[in-house]
Amino acid sequence: MKGPNIEDKLKERIKELTCLYEVSSILGDAETQELNLVLLKIAKSVKEAFQFPEKIEISIDVTAHKIGTAESDLLALGLESTVKVFNQAAGKLLVFYKDTEHVNFLKEEQDLLDNVAMKLGNHLERIEIRESENSLRRQTQRSDRLVILGELTAGIAHELNTPLANILGFAELLKADLKGNKSAINDLEKIIQNSIFSREVVKKLMFFACEMPQEMKQVNLVPIIKESINLLDASFRKKGVKYLVKIEKSEINLKADPIQLTQIIFNLCMNAIYFTPENGLVTITVTEHKKSVVIQITDEGKGLDEENLEKVFQPFFTTKPVGDGSGLGLSVVHGIVSSHKGTISVTNNSTKGACFKVTLPK
Repeated sequence: MKGPNIEDKLKERIKELTCLYEVSSILGDAETQELNLVLLKIAKSVKEAFQFPEKIEISIDVTAHKIGTAESDLLALGLESTVKVFNQAAGKLLVFYKDTEHVNFLKEEQDLLDNVAMKLGNHLERIEIRESENSLRRQTQRSDRLVILGELTAGIAHELNTPLANILGFAELLKADLKGNKSAINDLEKIIQNSIFSREVVKKLMFFACEMPQEMKQVNLVPIIKESINLLDASFRKKGVKYLVKIEKSEINLKADPIQLTQIIFNLCMNAIYFTPENGLVTITVTEHKKSVVIQITDEGKGLDEENLEKVFQPFFTTKPVGDGSGLGLSVVHGIVSSHKGTISVTNNSTKGACFKVTLPK
């Protein structure tokens, strides 16, 4: 095939420059568009910039998105260029022969493909940076809300403690004075039981607000977890849920309150049991690092909506039906973990269910 003359070369150069301008414009306007649509526009622009657009097809395969100008994949590869995101290969721009006839690609066409790949890589980097910033902003806002909520909760809990103690005290005194009046004693029993329930709610609120006293000491986490799971065995069997405990070591030591560690395991496992369907699996994984211990409890439920992921540790927030939960279990866990200078997070699994991850310093 005869090579292009100077006029043809000039025309091809104009097409390439036009393509680069179009790609820059497409990426500049890409903020509000779906990535698939952006990739398709780029593919069409690149196709028209080549010397023989009728003989080739373009395919872009990046970050789980694959877009092309061809209706069929049964084509022969012609040129390719790697798309890099933060210096790591994230995909490719591919040019395919439309038939078996040989096409002499210009060196400038490979350069064009490389330039477009670089521009696309820069765009994907900006997307990742923006998503990371948004995620960090959401985490910071959520953390700030929980801190403010904790301060309010602590104040409310302290204010409620005194009147609840008075209600219980005077109810017990009246009970002693009304021994012969069964009806009155029954009513007093209801007052006492509801006061005790309210006191437990206050105690949970104080856990959330990190106001409960602790007995911090060196403990081996492994037997605490195994004992907790043994005690929960009946709950697992009643719901028909299986469990798997993954602990590589027989001894994992850290400084913590053993009773509060048990509460973490209990509350997270009970939550996992509730949301996991019959014959489902709850997985408890413990891993030791140099300066921390990580506990992960994974269920096979429906997972959480994006909005609920932000609220799950707030007191009285629950996705359970009315009467099935107070919405304090996870907020108690959050308070205990915070008081131990640790962190807790929740994410949806890639397949089904959610995973709660607790990181505690040694």
